[in-house]
Amino acid sequence: MPGVETAKGKKRTVKAIVIERHGGPEVLQLKEIEIAPPGRGQAVVRLGMAGVNFVDIHQRRGTYARPLPFTPGQEGAGVVEEVGEDVTVVKPGNRVAYAGQPGSYAEASLVQADSLIPLPAELSIEQGAAFPLQGMTAHYLIHEFHKPTAESVVLIHAAAGGMGLLLVQWARHFGARVIGTVSNDEKARAARQAGATDIIVYTQQNFIAETKRLTNEHGADLTIDGVGKATFGGNLEAAALRGHIVIFGASSGPADPILPNSLMARSLSISGGTLQNYLRTRDELMWRANDVIAGIEHGWLKLRICRVLPLAEAAEAHRLLESRQSIGKILLSTGVVIA
Repeated sequence: MPGVETAKGKKRTVKAIVIERHGGPEVLQLKEIEIAPPGRGQAVVRLGMAGVNFVDIHQRRGTYARPLPFTPGQEGAGVVEEVGEDVTVVKPGNRVAYAGQPGSYAEASLVQADSLIPLPAELSIEQGAAFPLQGMTAHYLIHEFHKPTAESVVLIHAAAGGMGLLLVQWARHFGARVIGTVSNDEKARAARQAGATDIIVYTQQNFIAETKRLTNEHGADLTIDGVGKATFGGNLEAAALRGHIVIFGASSGPADPILPNSLMARSLSISGGTLQNYLRTRDELMWRANDVIAGIEHGWLKLRICRVLPLAEAAEAHRLLESRQSIGKILLSTGVVIA
């Protein structure tokens, strides 16, 4: 394969996106880097696709600092090329996906083998790169805090993004009434297609008042929020008695602090989550991944891939995600052909 040395035990030279300074999308530069051979418990994955996520933007900006220089990307899919000592969960030639390992904006990446998810033949490499991070995040957000039922009202912010569309489908799978917030009518249509019961276009409506109106003043039993500053205060007002709010991101910036006593009058509760804390063991990883894969295979969980861009256009991928105009998942193609 051009651009990648494949001799066992030797370094590989691959094309990758490199960030040498924090800043805007323009700091994403296509360069050649070396990938070390796998050590104990590691594997080299030849990547066909990489998922683009908001965490990549935070790292590019320096909000979530990583030592410079680095290759961004936390999610990818491809084929195992080489494994190190004591690796038994995968072998060379296996098609795999992963999330939570750095450096996926590249033709190949060195990862911990225990993080790899075998891809069934029914799933494409594109699907493999689109589901791990957001799919498993949706899984823990739905299962770990206030599992929805047919009696639940679930409020989901940014309901037409890659993450939001999965959350809508998962909450509806449990029979919940889902209220989704979106920024425009096109996104409203996408969220409705995913199953959202009600839509609030927050650029035209007050989501607090609309949530109350739609539920006859009951409010949201569960609110799932990856937006942060722009929505967090309103979540408290829109919540039902004994409502629960889960924070898993801050795309609009960190939420303003609140006084804990402000939760007492209506017995509200708040949780925060990050995916890695819910993938503590190989068994937990595979439980979540297999549940997501089963949902895709059974047809009730649909991945919406809105754009696939070449690796060299990573800056454009970030611009699209930051503009909030994308509906669904953005992927980067390395140009490496995976059978």
